[in-house]
Amino acid sequence: MIYAGILAGGQGTRMKYEDMPKQFLDLGGRPILIHTIEQFLLHPGIGEIVVALPRPWVSYSIDLVRRSFPSIERLHLIPGGDSRNESLMAIVSDIEQRHGLQEADVIISHDAVRPFVSARILQENMDAVQQYGAVDTVIPAYDTIVASEDGKLITHIPPRSTMYQGQTPQSFQIQRLKELYAGLTEAERASLTDAASIFVLRGQPVHLVQGDPSNLKITTDYDLKVARSLLGSGSHD
Repeated sequence: MIYAGILAGGQGTRMKYEDMPKQFLDLGGRPILIHTIEQFLLHPGIGEIVVALPRPWVSYSIDLVRRSFPSIERLHLIPGGDSRNESLMAIVSDIEQRHGLQEADVIISHDAVRPFVSARILQENMDAVQQYGAVDTVIPAYDTIVASEDGKLITHIPPRSTMYQGQTPQSFQIQRLKELYAGLTEAERASLTDAASIFVLRGQPVHLVQGDPSNLKITTDYDLKVARSLLGSGSHD
C-alpha cells in the first residue's frame, strides 16, 4: 500500500497571523491545507491519505476537511504531535493500528503548507521509494551557501555544486522508518530537522528526487504573497 502522510500539526509561528495556524490561511478562496490535500486526492496511486492535525485545532480541522471532501473514504484525520517527526510517527502508528504493516508499505510525507506539489513529483517519489526505500525531494541551491558557527563570521563556504535545498515529499519504507526512529536516542530525536535525517544519522542511503521551485513552503507572509501569485498565474501546474 502507498500511504500519504500530510503534516499539518504546526502552529505557524513565523507568520504575522497569530489567530490561526498558517495551513488554514486563505489561498484563492480556500485554506492552504485543502489545496494540499486535493493534490494527493487527485493521484490515483495513493491508497490512503492520513492528515496529522494541530491538537488545539482538531475539531476545527475535521469540520473544515469534511466540508471540503464530504465523501472521501481514503482520507483519515488524526491529532498530530509536538514536532513534525512526532506527527509523522503518529501517522505511522495510526496506519499500523488500523491496517497492520507489510514490508511493501511506503509512506509519502508532505508539508501541509506546500500546496503546489505536482503529480510528477508525487509519481517520482512513489517510483523511487519502492526501489530505494528512502527518498528526499530537493532542488539545486542556486545561491552560494555560507556556513557560520557563531552567526558573525564565515566558517565555511561549501561548493554550490554539491548543495541542495530540501523540499517535501519525503518518502520511506514504513517498517524501516519505524525501526530507525525507535533506535534513536532522545538527544538524536531532538536534533532532527526532518525525517530524512533519521536515515542519514544511521548511515542509511537516501535517494534524491528532483523537486521544483514552485513547490514552495508557505512559511512567511512573503511566501503567501508568492503563492497567491502562483495560483493566479497557474504556473505551478
